[in-house]
Amino acid sequence: MTALVRTAVDSSVLLDVFSGSSEFGTSSREALKAAELEGSLLASEVVWGEVRAHFSSRGAFERAMRELGLSFDASNEESAALAGEAWKTYRSQGGRRSTLVPDFLIAAHAVVRAERLLTRDRGFTRAWFPRLVVLDPSG
Repeated sequence: MTALVRTAVDSSVLLDVFSGSSEFGTSSREALKAAELEGSLLASEVVWGEVRAHFSSRGAFERAMRELGLSFDASNEESAALAGEAWKTYRSQGGRRSTLVPDFLIAAHAVVRAERLLTRDRGFTRAWFPRLVVLDPSG
């Protein structure tokens, strides 16, 4: 029997789907469906908050997340500490951007709470979380 895989989902993928992105909407929806067939879909509190901001009501947001099969899954102390360690390394190696903390939290949550992360990566996640399996629907 094959073990079910937990896939953490990033805001970028969900917003592709919810916005109807002509560039990434179809590939992100297909990647979500494929991941759900292999197990469960999780969203951290950071993703939950980022995506909720794009809906007019809480009810509409909750229905949309439920329709995609997503479950809320909060970070824990281990994932928060891992995010902080990666952030510290990023800054000590000359990283200048100060708005990346949510990205570090999302990736660290996936390392600790799931087996992989579904995200449009652009190389960032793989660079700072090399042991994380990254699924990128954009290719």
